[in-house]
Amino acid sequence: MLSKRLAALADAGVVHGYFTREGGVSEGPLYRGLNVGLGSQDSREAVHENRRRVAAWFGAAPGRLATVHQVHSPDVVTVDETYDGARPEADALVTRTPGLVLGVLTADCGPILFADPEAGVIGAAHAGWKGAFGGVLEATIDAMERLGADRTRITASLGPSISRRNYEVGQEFYDRFLAHDPEYALFFTPAARDSHFMFDLPALTVKRLTDAGVAADNLDICTYADEERFFSFRRTTHRAEPDYGRQISAIMIRER
Repeated sequence: MLSKRLAALADAGVVHGYFTREGGVSEGPLYRGLNVGLGSQDSREAVHENRRRVAAWFGAAPGRLATVHQVHSPDVVTVDETYDGARPEADALVTRTPGLVLGVLTADCGPILFADPEAGVIGAAHAGWKGAFGGVLEATIDAMERLGADRTRITASLGPSISRRNYEVGQEFYDRFLAHDPEYALFFTPAARDSHFMFDLPALTVKRLTDAGVAADNLDICTYADEERFFSFRRTTHRAEPDYGRQISAIMIRER
């Protein structure tokens, strides 16, 4: 099982991983590998085993892997030692409880892991264009501060997500962003087709994070382009496939 560790979060008290498709038990071209998506049509037993393996990588029991029912919202859930496995509708989680693994699922959208190691507060957010545009990143930072974090100490790292070169959008999408802020034109370049644009979701995400006052970086790994390692909703859509898997990115405060 592979994960990507970033120096930005390599603190002795924080463990994190950006997981790929490798190391799982799911089968078939749609789900092969470490599919953790409970909303997929994959075998339920395989998905639960994959989630167990993710939790075990952190040295945690399966019931300590906390995820939410993601709905492309700005909503954030605070979880603690009373976590019971519920998956409320939300798109980010925060905690100050050691041994609790916070995970977000993606298949092109951006997984962002947050940490203020000094305060012992972490977060995880799922941000597609709706989430990034709608404020889930800022809401996650606010929720962390309510637990005692300080945004000047928070590091946020964006994991594997779709890149500009594979994210084509139409005129209506472009107009929506520029109506909000004309400077958002920076995140678009003309596509080969008329009235279409290539959209840079990772750049928007990093800008929203840095504008909110946190240090932010980006792995710059495209999920669409790397089929061996990552699931991709857009790749599945272009192929008219019936379903797709989801990878997970997760973070935990180590128990002392």
